[in-house]
Amino acid sequence: MPVHYVTYEGVKFPPAYNSEHSLSFAHNEFLVRDDDIFNITYPKSGMRGTVWMTEILSLIRSHGCPSWNRTVLNSDRMPWFSTRLGLESALSYPPPRLLTCHLPRHIFPKSFSHSSAKVIYTLRDPRDVVVSYYYFSKMCNSYEDPTSFEQFLRDFLNGDLPHGSWFEHVRGWMEMKDTENFFFITYEELKQDLHSSVRRLCRFLGQDLDDDAISSVVQNASFTAMRGNPMCSSILLPADIMDQTKGQFLRKGICGDWENHFTVAQSETFDRIYQDRMQGLNMTFPWDR
Repeated sequence: MPVHYVTYEGVKFPPAYNSEHSLSFAHNEFLVRDDDIFNITYPKSGMRGTVWMTEILSLIRSHGCPSWNRTVLNSDRMPWFSTRLGLESALSYPPPRLLTCHLPRHIFPKSFSHSSAKVIYTLRDPRDVVVSYYYFSKMCNSYEDPTSFEQFLRDFLNGDLPHGSWFEHVRGWMEMKDTENFFFITYEELKQDLHSSVRRLCRFLGQDLDDDAISSVVQNASFTAMRGNPMCSSILLPADIMDQTKGQFLRKGICGDWENHFTVAQSETFDRIYQDRMQGLNMTFPWDR
């Protein structure tokens, strides 16, 4: 069965949970509150970076107590406000809201610019994003099944995948890098030192957690803890949305897996396009070194 993507403002979105109405409402009518906290990523930005950050932020909100994370589905703790189901949850969510999305900057709620809401943006080595996204697309029935990794990589570099171009997504959001209500972090930094990353997040959010609470956040947001928690591993999703026989939702949670998939020629092509598309951003990421 071919997948008919929803298109909004020139960007494709998976049809199972997005509609033109939900995306238009999120963009034009959604009222951002000053105490909203947004968790934003391009898809597949690390251990599903979105899901990882959802767990971290939920645990910080609970001062390290894991009971909320273990009893409430992650999409209810942090609604996907631009989707059909998530929009309803977000509108009825008592403040302060934790909200999440993959939206590029140009179709984020217009009301955000008049608020002091906080944005947390997680990035990942785009080569690892490609690999993770490729396997995810094979599992998720609202995405076209990739014909080959070669073709999928080409579509990624051309910005032809759902949620648009990774390069434009990153460039759009990183325009905010010097504003006080914007916090960005890489998946690689989270992997290298989760403890320090959680401390930085707490400072940004104005949350005063003691050492025990921070240690509990770190422990309960580990890959092992998350994989064992059905509230964030998506094993509860029905087979018509996520075919778990084709792979694992939380697949590996490692950095550098791209080296097992890219040929030398693909790596050289990627590097050339990456250098060209990231020109002028004047930033160095862990994968640039």
